[in-house]
Amino acid sequence: MRSILQTALITFALVLSTLAAPEPDSKLQPQPVEDVLGIQTAAAEPVDAGAAAGATNSEAILEAPTTFNGIEVPPMKELDGEKFDEDIKDGYWFLKHYSPFCAHCISIAPTWQTLYEFYYTSEPLASSSQSSDTQTSMNSFQRYYNFRFASLDCIAFGDICIKQDVKAFPTFSLYKNGQFVKKFEGTRDMAGLSHFIEETLETIRPGSRPKDGVKLPEPGASSVEAGAQPDVPLEKDKSPAAGAAAAMKQNEKVAATSAEVTATKASLQATKGAEKTTKPKAVPNPLGTSVPLSAESFQKLVTTSQDPWFIKFYVPWCHHCQALAPNWLQMSKELQGNLNVGEVNCEIEPRLCKDVRVKGYPTIHFFRGGERVEYDGLRGLGDLVSYAKKALDIGSGVRYVDAATFKEMEETEEVIFVYLYDHATTSEDFEALERLTLSLIGHARIVKSDSALLAERFKISTWPRLLVSRDGRPSYYNALAPKDMRDFRQVLNWMQSVWLPIVPELTASNSREIMDGRYVVLGILNRDRQEGFIQDKREIKNAALEWMDKQTHAFQLERQEMRDAKQLRIEEAEDRNDQRALRAAKSIRIQISEDDKKQVGFAWVDGIFWQRWIRTTYGIDVREGERVIINDEDNRRYWDMTDAGGYIVPSRTSILETIPRVIASPPKLKPKSTTGALENAFFHLSAGMTSHPWLTLALLVGFVVGSATYGRNRIRKVRGAWGSGGGFFQVGDGEKGLLNGGGAGGKVD
Repeated sequence: MRSILQTALITFALVLSTLAAPEPDSKLQPQPVEDVLGIQTAAAEPVDAGAAAGATNSEAILEAPTTFNGIEVPPMKELDGEKFDEDIKDGYWFLKHYSPFCAHCISIAPTWQTLYEFYYTSEPLASSSQSSDTQTSMNSFQRYYNFRFASLDCIAFGDICIKQDVKAFPTFSLYKNGQFVKKFEGTRDMAGLSHFIEETLETIRPGSRPKDGVKLPEPGASSVEAGAQPDVPLEKDKSPAAGAAAAMKQNEKVAATSAEVTATKASLQATKGAEKTTKPKAVPNPLGTSVPLSAESFQKLVTTSQDPWFIKFYVPWCHHCQALAPNWLQMSKELQGNLNVGEVNCEIEPRLCKDVRVKGYPTIHFFRGGERVEYDGLRGLGDLVSYAKKALDIGSGVRYVDAATFKEMEETEEVIFVYLYDHATTSEDFEALERLTLSLIGHARIVKSDSALLAERFKISTWPRLLVSRDGRPSYYNALAPKDMRDFRQVLNWMQSVWLPIVPELTASNSREIMDGRYVVLGILNRDRQEGFIQDKREIKNAALEWMDKQTHAFQLERQEMRDAKQLRIEEAEDRNDQRALRAAKSIRIQISEDDKKQVGFAWVDGIFWQRWIRTTYGIDVREGERVIINDEDNRRYWDMTDAGGYIVPSRTSILETIPRVIASPPKLKPKSTTGALENAFFHLSAGMTSHPWLTLALLVGFVVGSATYGRNRIRKVRGAWGSGGGFFQVGDGEKGLLNGGGAGGKVD
């Protein structure tokens, strides 16, 4: 009933506006009817000569085929509002929303029909003869571009037009696979509409359109010279990179103009018989392509907006860039409608790449406004899509959760940062919190809450407070002053120290972060043995949790011992009434940190996927059974045997019994080296030089001085030998030798 009444109101209002409207060739503004239904007729614009010739008081809908350039053209499709979504669900559709009573719709009708006939009969690829079968030929316009024309009568289907946010007649809109892409906003004549179509076709088939544009027919004409040069060539670069350039231009326009989304997001609100529409939200990446960006478009679309972008920086000759290209293109399609994807050619835009500090190719960044984070993960399609979706989720801002939502998150997320606040938390605090989101992409989730239940669970008594929950175990960021909560670098450093899960999976992207600077209990597991795999992971996690509890308890005992020692000094000074000793005792600061000692971490690795690396590094084949090693990457060594002489296995008992023997100083178990003998000797030499620089410098100076002294003494000896009786050119010695014949007792004749 509402639809019938709505349609009747639209029809009545538009008939009134049409009767009051000027003649088709008038430049005056038609009478608006926006106050009635929120829909207005378009402003009169110059039309082609003869465009309105023969126009009647209603737009003629052709029922019979027409002929253009000697080829039969079927009638343009008139959409049925009840099947609207079904009709346009495949390919590109260029639609005209019109009213048969609108003077401007009547004026544009011959232009629209001729434009349809011209493109329908055109051949995308040049050939010696033109096929008359434009529906089955592979070189037909519709089959080559999957691009179609259609019209929708907004009087007959007013509810559909309102849903599509049609506010003026006629309105031309582009759709792709049933989804709204953008509205045509140019001049409503043959050249303006054709230019819009040419840009769209260039994005569908880059490089397929003529360099200077096409020769257009006059409105109402039945032929045009095929392949002829246009009267006014288009100002469009048709170099070998023409396809990419046109695609860039089209996509920039889509992103820059914030084109309206699919009309399903427009809501209708009825108030006293009047219909109001909600402005649709802009859709990111509407065409599912990677947008080539220049310095100017980068500034306009990325830097000065808050829209998220996933952008690669590359050069065409780079082998790794070429290998990434197919996955990058496919990822762009996967993220259609969700995330903007772009690319920058650093040969064309060297200054832009320098400003972004690109040091290698390809470099990939996730941008949100003026902030960015570099992607350093694997470059497979799944890896890129997974990271992009996480980036889109985290990059959208810090999500608010209550206690129930947080509990649901804990079932799927291993690491969650929680920012607990109260009514006194300032806007500066929240702004500082938002800055952290990009750095957490690919690592952990961050949420905020003012839930009293969460505050009680985590024993929070001061606000705001930041903590991390790893498998339900909280760790707190200790801020000594309110300003410490806003110190981006300090907070991020703490986050980086705790954002790994308790037992993370070792991968190529996080291996340095996991292995460096600590002992790592590494479970080498077989993912193919599903039941055993889950059990082994559980055993390693239980061992990790128990070890952490022991370390926390030992840390607390050590702090308490230091406090007790300080208190004893204070009491002793008070008993002796020694004010100097009392002041010294009170000034003792108890400074102890868990990081003062080399920590023990836990991780697991897929022994099948990393089989070659594990076999060459640790000499282990996981197919012979799951194993555990304790790795010390800093010293290129590892342990794989228990104190009893057996292998360390994924067992809580086996792991916990071995760790104390390994971390003792010196270790009570003999380690194995992860490198060869020569490499190991060189490593220890370089490590010794690094850890004892002054001793190394002293040895080097001593070596140089010793070498110089030895060389100087050697030179003196040589000079002395040449200046004594051993010299061959000393005349006196020569005479004596010759005269004395060969020595004492020699006889001379």
